[in-house]
Amino acid sequence: MPEPPPPSSTSRPAPPASDTSATSRPAPPASDTSATSRPTSATGEPTDTAPTPTPIPMSATLAADEALARRRAAGERVLSMASGEIGLPVLPALADRLAAAATENAYGSVAGSPALRTAVAGYWERRGLPVDPGLVVAGPGSKSLLFAVLLAIGGDVVVPVPSWVSYAAQARLVGARPIPVPILPGEGGVPDPARLREAVTDARASGQRPRAVIVTVPDNPTGTVASAATVRELAAVARELDLIVVSDEIYGDLVHDGSAPAVSPALYAPERTVVTTGLTKNLAVGGWRTGVARLPDGEPGRALHARLVAVASQIWSSPPAPVQSAAAYAFGEPPEVVERVAASRRLHETVVRAVAARFTAVGAELHPVAATCYLYPDFEPLRDHLAEAHGVHGGDGLAALFSERYGIGVLPASAFGEPGRRLRIRAATSHFYGETAERQTAALEAADPLALPWIRESVDRVAEALADLTGRTDLAGRAPLPDPANPEDPAGPANPADPAGAQVPAALAPHP
Repeated sequence: MPEPPPPSSTSRPAPPASDTSATSRPAPPASDTSATSRPTSATGEPTDTAPTPTPIPMSATLAADEALARRRAAGERVLSMASGEIGLPVLPALADRLAAAATENAYGSVAGSPALRTAVAGYWERRGLPVDPGLVVAGPGSKSLLFAVLLAIGGDVVVPVPSWVSYAAQARLVGARPIPVPILPGEGGVPDPARLREAVTDARASGQRPRAVIVTVPDNPTGTVASAATVRELAAVARELDLIVVSDEIYGDLVHDGSAPAVSPALYAPERTVVTTGLTKNLAVGGWRTGVARLPDGEPGRALHARLVAVASQIWSSPPAPVQSAAAYAFGEPPEVVERVAASRRLHETVVRAVAARFTAVGAELHPVAATCYLYPDFEPLRDHLAEAHGVHGGDGLAALFSERYGIGVLPASAFGEPGRRLRIRAATSHFYGETAERQTAALEAADPLALPWIRESVDRVAEALADLTGRTDLAGRAPLPDPANPEDPAGPANPADPAGAQVPAALAPHP
């Protein structure tokens, strides 16, 4: 495991030797004394030679949500499938813990309270990843922690393609360069290990400095889970190449099949794997902004922990104290928390399977969704029809058509690092559960959530849009819903089929 640079003003990751772009280097801090030696004009005024800031776009998911919110406020009928925010109410017992801690207003420990770190250590130990509570760091969301971890590690960063919208952006923000590596078919979130070795070798030969690889298990955007064999091989290649693995496991509790959990690379490369998670997805408290990181044991891991805490001390000082109290209760996993997470998982699986059946019914290709509420359908088989009927030639145009013609917000594959020509979109079903706490609770408790009129209406709306989009008007409102109790149902995750009964391949390779 590469040892992180010492925590000094000179330790921010330097650009590769071959990089002459000014945008790849962070600007000096305001106190940098080099400002006094800048060139001056004929009038004696300083000439600004500071590098321009690295251009960073707005998060695609947040931008899409804001655009849909504006349209909804204007009276339009829109359906949000763009972001993965979970539309479920706060567990009452969790809300009670937060309210009881409202008077806790001291900063507290930078790494998080002892109670929270102990609870988190227990959470990971129950998943086969024991950790010293002293190597747990809490922060205001796992997203913030991921950024701080990349800053603490330094160097360039390997990212899977496709991958979550913020990985590459965060790499650029810390002065690094993202190195894209495609995934294996149907195993999203983990770069193909063989291509990882090739990409890192080539990058180092050209003067780049890859030091870390980010993985996501389970995956956003594809809703799939990398196999244990792939994760094991990834860990071996990371050890061979001396890379730190940063494993984003925020969806770890939302694997549909509870008997087959996602496998963490920390099981195979514990000395070099940082694991992050939080409560945003499993307990639907995104607005509470709480996340935790598990640092590897050993001298390099402890040095990285020290640097991460130093970074945190300069950015957020400490996590919000009242939220830490509630989070400690949640990570302790009392029965009511375990039951809520299980109910959420069942709801996600039922609804996302129903929508997956709508996509495959019209001929889109889709890997079986094994976790979360995400779908990543590929419309490549419909390319000719989309071009002729709608003038659509890539994912950006397809997402725009969903939004403008049907009022359904989705994201193009380009938001996840894929070329614009890809006819793929990312869709999420997490906003189908109702707009009030009462409806959302009913969805959680329903034996058949698809029978609830507001959920059925959203699923039918997707079906109608797809039927019109593809010219399959014979399917509008008629595609059967999957039977959650029937493992042989062709709409189920293990056996997707097209309307004529022909099997959709279980593994569909990315297009060249």
